[in-house]
Amino acid sequence: MSSIVLSVVVPMYNEEAVIPALIERLRPALDGLGVSYEVVAVDDGSADRTAQLLFEHGRTWPELRLVKLRHNSGHQAALTAGLHRSLGEWVVSIDADLQDPPETIAEMLSTAREHGLDVVYGVRSDRSTDTFFKRHTAGAYYKLMRRMVGADVPSQAGDFRLLSREVVDVLKVLPERTPVYRLLVPSLGFSSGKVAYAREKRAAGETKYPLRKMVALAWDSAANFSAAPLRIATWLGAIAFAACIALMIFGVVVYSNGTVIPGWTSLFLAVLLLSAVQLICLGLLGEYVARIYKTVQNRPTFHIGFDSATAEPPAIPQQRTAAGAR
Repeated sequence: MSSIVLSVVVPMYNEEAVIPALIERLRPALDGLGVSYEVVAVDDGSADRTAQLLFEHGRTWPELRLVKLRHNSGHQAALTAGLHRSLGEWVVSIDADLQDPPETIAEMLSTAREHGLDVVYGVRSDRSTDTFFKRHTAGAYYKLMRRMVGADVPSQAGDFRLLSREVVDVLKVLPERTPVYRLLVPSLGFSSGKVAYAREKRAAGETKYPLRKMVALAWDSAANFSAAPLRIATWLGAIAFAACIALMIFGVVVYSNGTVIPGWTSLFLAVLLLSAVQLICLGLLGEYVARIYKTVQNRPTFHIGFDSATAEPPAIPQQRTAAGAR
């Protein structure tokens, strides 16, 4: 069994601006735990100096590991890589932006040990630092997921959580191609608890979750854990069928009264309606067929370039300065 008690997985993508502040807070928080630990920093194919800065800090912080992916694979894939490479009896996942305070890790670990829990969620009790749009869209997301997936999904709990080694081992063997851990972990049914904290402002840099990625996360959440989108297609088909029946009855009544019905307009509307519903249904079915196709391919969701714990990395090219550019 590994002698490492705690692994801290930190997915990163273009986070060079926040790395100094992250290490300034994360290292004292972990050193104060009094247990052996490792920090698994997963560089998700960053285009900036993220990997280089991590190496530099790793020279004076031996507990810091770097797992570098060959290309940008996405936040959840980077998190998966970190979970798979972690060695600790307990594994905490946390983002690099410091919106989730590293100091809370101590309370999460003590809560799990004292109460014999396998999962401890970090729950945001105060999101006043988020924008109005972010707060309300996040609230709508969790409300929708709880209705679609079940009440076990904790509200306002993102990817800041602590997992036991048993949970991590189960996650590693699941055949999920696009895992959404904030839904996948609760669905496993392990004993769990919560630790509340106030969400802070991003320490530096820019958000890596714009509206486009938020919508993609919501879609992955719905498609991975519910057949509701397919049921939407079924309901649309039923509504279209009912509308067609109503139009047929209307046509017969008007014809019986001797009123002339313009044929082209009604025909055009009927064809347009049915075509639109068919395209929507085919699109939804296509989304699920695409997921089946990806599963059958069984391609890895990430490719590890190197792991500083097991091998020497290749030389990292220095960024050219404006003076050196031609």
